[in-house]
Amino acid sequence: MKKILLKTFILISLSFSAYSSEIKPIKEGNINSKIKIIVYESLTCSHCADFHKNVYPELKDNFIDNGIVSIEFRNFPLDMAAFNASKIAHCKNDGSSEILHFLYNNQNKWAKGDDLDELNQNLLKTINLKKFNIDFNACLKNKAIEDHILSDRINGVKKYQINATPTIIINDEKFEESLTFKNLKKYLQKMI
Repeated sequence: MKKILLKTFILISLSFSAYSSEIKPIKEGNINSKIKIIVYESLTCSHCADFHKNVYPELKDNFIDNGIVSIEFRNFPLDMAAFNASKIAHCKNDGSSEILHFLYNNQNKWAKGDDLDELNQNLLKTINLKKFNIDFNACLKNKAIEDHILSDRINGVKKYQINATPTIIINDEKFEESLTFKNLKKYLQKMI
């Protein structure tokens, strides 16, 4: 089933042609910070969820909240379930990361199922737990959001040769170390 979903997703990606600037990227931190981090991630990726649970909170406390670092979360969905979850993460179109973090923190509740319909139902149930006040079906059908997500994925491959998630880009350079807060902190402190 995953192979079928992945093939379907790849066909959608290949047919993508336009980029929509209507959708705000999900960002946090001071836009004028010296250090800019881009994270390419897929919402069904367990390593990405690990980053959000175990690395991001310390990164936020030590570098983002004090204005040293800004972070942008870019879409690199690896399958249709991640693609649909990304649509939900962008649905409010406010650039906030609240839904994104919620989905990663609850990945074990929604990222399971025998087919895309079951995955979508689990995603809907999980989103309804928090009462985000979004129109789930409208979000899944939103072409502007879809174009934004596919554009992130295509541009990630073209500009940074992204082929796995999560991939961290710091000031336009790939972070090649093991993705732990300790390694990230050491790398960032050299840049300050």
